Amino acid sequence: MEEQVVNLIVGGVVSWTMAFLMLRKSFPKRSFEFCNRTVSTLHATLAVILASLSVQDWMSPISPLASKPSPRQAQALAVTLSYLIYDLGCGLFDDKRVNVDNVIHHLVSITGISAGLVYQKCGSELVAALWITELSSPFLHMRELLKELGYRDTDLNLVADIAFAVIFSIARMVGGPYLTFKTLSADNPFIIKAMALGLQLVSAFWFYKIARMVKYKLTKRTASKKTA
Repeated sequence: MEEQVVNLIVGGVVSWTMAFLMLRKSFPKRSFEFCNRTVSTLHATLAVILASLSVQDWMSPISPLASKPSPRQAQALAVTLSYLIYDLGCGLFDDKRVNVDNVIHHLVSITGISAGLVYQKCGSELVAALWITELSSPFLHMRELLKELGYRDTDLNLVADIAFAVIFSIARMVGGPYLTFKTLSADNPFIIKAMALGLQLVSAFWFYKIARMVKYKLTKRTASKKTA
């Protein structure tokens, strides 16, 4: 891994941590999770922008396969890797129960990105995975932020729920399997292939949980309107 990339990762971990601490100090009445999700929203937005800027050819966005990350791709991956390290550590200090699903997702993602940067392979595939996984993240965090801001069970919160579910489903369950197939069929290191498959399995599990959540929300909304 190049020294410049390592410095970017270390600097990123420090920067995300400082941003979280500043939010905690600026909004003392807001919860630990609220401040962390605000940082997560900033990262998701930045990650999608950096990933989009690093695509070499939008006619074939995951080409060339099994290639060395370009400088822009390495930058995008390093920024996200630094965030994942920060968020994994941050989750361990939360006063709530540790989310096992999230820990597994972070460990898989950290391992996959680190392997790509160390082996200098799979640049296009990793950036595409970054774009796919973070595209729905702002809506994921918006759902929870709206609840703490007093918009629980409102139409606005329902719109955020549905937007998240739709974007997640299309990105993770349409684009995800295609990207996984391409990653597995290309000349990538075994560890990257294993992490790609693991990430897709985690996405499928979350898709099941999200489908149940949307069904519950819509059923609850329909029932409340009938009794109104």
